[in-house]
Amino acid sequence: MGEKSITVIGAGLAGVEAALQIANRNVVVDLYEMKKIRKSPAHKSDDFAELVCSNSLRSDSLENAVGLMKAEMRLLKSEVIEAADKCRVPAGSALAVDRNMFSSYLTEKVRKNPLITIHEEEMKKIPEGIVIIATGPLTDGELASSITKITGQEALYFYDAVAPIIEFDTIDMNVAYYKNRYDKGDGMYINCPMDKDEYDAFYNALIDAKCAPIHDFEMKVFEGCMPVEEMARRGYETLLYGPMKPVGLERDEKRPYAVVQLRQDDLAGTLYNIVGFQTHLLFPEQKKLIRMIPGLKDAKIVRYGVTHRNSYVKAPEVLLSTYQMKNNNNVFIAGQLSGVEGYVESIASGLVAGINAYRLFSRFEPLRFPLETAIGSQANYLEFASPSQFQPMNANFGLFPALDMKYKKRDKKGLLAKRSLETMEEFIKAVKP
Repeated sequence: MGEKSITVIGAGLAGVEAALQIANRNVVVDLYEMKKIRKSPAHKSDDFAELVCSNSLRSDSLENAVGLMKAEMRLLKSEVIEAADKCRVPAGSALAVDRNMFSSYLTEKVRKNPLITIHEEEMKKIPEGIVIIATGPLTDGELASSITKITGQEALYFYDAVAPIIEFDTIDMNVAYYKNRYDKGDGMYINCPMDKDEYDAFYNALIDAKCAPIHDFEMKVFEGCMPVEEMARRGYETLLYGPMKPVGLERDEKRPYAVVQLRQDDLAGTLYNIVGFQTHLLFPEQKKLIRMIPGLKDAKIVRYGVTHRNSYVKAPEVLLSTYQMKNNNNVFIAGQLSGVEGYVESIASGLVAGINAYRLFSRFEPLRFPLETAIGSQANYLEFASPSQFQPMNANFGLFPALDMKYKKRDKKGLLAKRSLETMEEFIKAVKP
């Protein structure tokens, strides 16, 4: 720790990516991870890069900004995306992984790297030298106080929720059926159809169900990971246009009134998570509601949904698009603490922070990635968004600069993706990050 190494605090997705990027460039890394000493409320395993909310890294389509971001990271030789590709499970057009295999693979890779020294202890203050803080959205205690001190502000926060997981053998496949929306991908989602009466009964039970207590004064919910009961309370049809949308999931040419989808959670296919059913309901309420879903009346729940508080810095006041702090360029913040939202976005932030920490260590200028790319547009948003309106945001094409050509509306996303990948390839050749 210090002049001869780079310190990375946190071995989640961003921290692991950053540490491996630095070590791959022949620089020593001191990696601090406290899980064996003290786990956050959301974590269960001692392994690094543990996936909590979902096992999905979302769409792989280049016409989806997060799919494009993954393609850019493959060009940049992302270690975490490579691991996800090796550990993927069937999930249609999405990149989903066996979460235990994924974390185990990356943990072993980090532990075997001779340039990475692992310190299994809690870091309570920000050390001297070049540091990447990638402690995640549940950062607390003395380290959180230390971050608050150097950022000069209180962290903002919102509440995040995770979905329940059930055993495959307890799904009634005489009722449920395999199908991907519009038959895209490999057809490995399991669908539980509801008629109107079943949906009405489920909806009424859901909006009346009791939630676990929230202890903070105010509850802010991130729109991209909205608890299912919060969605339901916004109106009767909200779920029908959200996680229970039946469009494209016809069976024998007949469309159900509503559909609950299940996605494979492990490579063996023994566990499935309930898509879009993040929740903070009491466990008995979850059990009752899940067993109201057709095909799940005997479901065995191996993990209930839970809610936890996520913290992040107000990035436009704190960070540059290099992920360096504005008032201390030796300190980088990556992962969800930086104000990005989502697994893929966190990995991308760790990749950029790792590359730039190496460059700073080696006395090269840190890189600002091209705005025309998903990685660059995310970093640019963190630095230049309106501080008063800032909130975590997933990768999206709305952050990209406009195309300087005439095009048909249906071609826009494809053209943005083509420009992005061409720009990234040219950037890599020019600067060799």
